[in-house]
Amino acid sequence: MIRQPQQQLFRFNGGVTPEYHKDQSTRVPIGVPPAPTELVIPLHQSIGGTPRPIVSVGERVLCGQRIGEADGDVSAAVHASTSGTVVAIEMRQLPHPSGLSSLCVVLQADGHNDWIACSAFDYEQATAQEIRDYLRDSGVVGLGGAVFPSHLKLNAGHQIGIDTLIINGAECEPYITCDDMLMRERATEIVRGVALMRRVLNAKAVCIGIEDNKPQAIAAMQTAVSESKEDFAVTTVPTRYPAGGAKQLIRVITGIEVPHGRRSVEYGVQCFNVATALAIYQAIALGRPLISRIVTVAGNVSNARNFEVLIGTLMKDIVALCDPLADTDRVIMGGPMMGVELASQDVPVVKATNCILLGSQKIFPPAPPEMPCIRCGECAIACPADLQPLELYWFARAKLFGKAQEYHLFDCIECGCCSYVCPSNIPLVDYYRFAKSEIWAREKEKALADEARERFEFRQFRDEREEHEKVARLAARAAAAAEAKAQSAADLAAASAGGDSGGDDATKALIAAALERARQQGGEIAPKNTGHVSAEQLAEIAQIESRRAEIREQAKPQLPPDS
Repeated sequence: MIRQPQQQLFRFNGGVTPEYHKDQSTRVPIGVPPAPTELVIPLHQSIGGTPRPIVSVGERVLCGQRIGEADGDVSAAVHASTSGTVVAIEMRQLPHPSGLSSLCVVLQADGHNDWIACSAFDYEQATAQEIRDYLRDSGVVGLGGAVFPSHLKLNAGHQIGIDTLIINGAECEPYITCDDMLMRERATEIVRGVALMRRVLNAKAVCIGIEDNKPQAIAAMQTAVSESKEDFAVTTVPTRYPAGGAKQLIRVITGIEVPHGRRSVEYGVQCFNVATALAIYQAIALGRPLISRIVTVAGNVSNARNFEVLIGTLMKDIVALCDPLADTDRVIMGGPMMGVELASQDVPVVKATNCILLGSQKIFPPAPPEMPCIRCGECAIACPADLQPLELYWFARAKLFGKAQEYHLFDCIECGCCSYVCPSNIPLVDYYRFAKSEIWAREKEKALADEARERFEFRQFRDEREEHEKVARLAARAAAAAEAKAQSAADLAAASAGGDSGGDDATKALIAAALERARQQGGEIAPKNTGHVSAEQLAEIAQIESRRAEIREQAKPQLPPDS
């Protein structure tokens, strides 16, 4: 293979260069922690609907067995991370700053790690929808942090193809090295996964972007690409946070700026994380669903390291392997820029967990007090999304959420660059998160109100319809009664005109005719709710009607024969 020269690179606006602290966790290979005795596997681990549990308490499951079925297309299945017994399906605390709980499958491991039968998926003979369904049922999601279902992105160019497939190995967040170590140790499997993705997407070119502060990962990926005989380009990009953002990396490699409200695939570009490429390879080529991921444990620990952790393992069990220091006062899932502080370590590792960062007063000293904004504009210079953080801050603080949306609040990727450079120590990202949550809450309330209004309007329509039907039925009955009365009067008049001699006989005949008509009308009325009555029930009804007829016959007054 002819090695391609380094292509021309571009710059994205903004960004910062913080201290990266990545050397601590890259000194030893990826470790395998001891098998946990209990796993807490949340059912909701991706963007979209919450999977439905398809196992029951007391059931024995195998490693890789599906335990949660995807809820719709924008969702991903969940699988057992090892073999064992389901001991509970209950609400457990999630790794989220709110401390809220969600439905989880609690699995008691049996220590055997018995796998389901695995076989490769013949994607070349499959349709686009079959590939989508397979990856959805394999639980593959984006492992770069967004946890977006990968089957939706992988199908984007199946029919017409895309111009460039970008594999994101930048990993710009400080302390996090899981992708770096993955590329160093499993570059061959990653390249194979990229080759599968290229064939499915029908991509014309493939570019693997890696920051220049990862020389060993760059060398490993270049060697793997060379041995695979693929014409992939391993591109070294400048180290600048947040170069690992999808839009920022696309800008650096291709020069394409994806505007507000548009997707990169509309411009012929699709972007995946290197760990996602490995997960897709394992799912398609090996038939293995996503049940583990590489997690970095760093910060206030004696032995920072990366581990391949089973999904559902409690964080405290992984942290204990790295000898946390005594002055640890917080735990963060993610990095110091975009990570979220957790209330406890008694929460499970999920598909979105790329790093467990322990903090202390020494590593992360208390934030200085917030001071008034001096309108220096440093936040706007540092913003990689080309927003106006100053204006967004004022609108969020004044709760003018409509104006914040006009300034493209939801284009903010919450990278933290604005807060990092703010001389007034304003936690700008916290204001943006507050504004987003308020907008989402109000939209949810509006949707609920709209649903309630629709139900109320339908109930009014139904009541009016039933009232009209009732009036129509009463009018029909009154008309029928009037017609019968008129007919009876006409018959009596005709009988009177027939003469006195035959009057009595005619009257009796008319009365008999009227009784016969009434009997016939009564017989024509079909009983209700008898559409699904069995033969035995019909016989019982006939017996009851027979007894009622006898009672009515006996109740008739006995008149003398001469009357």
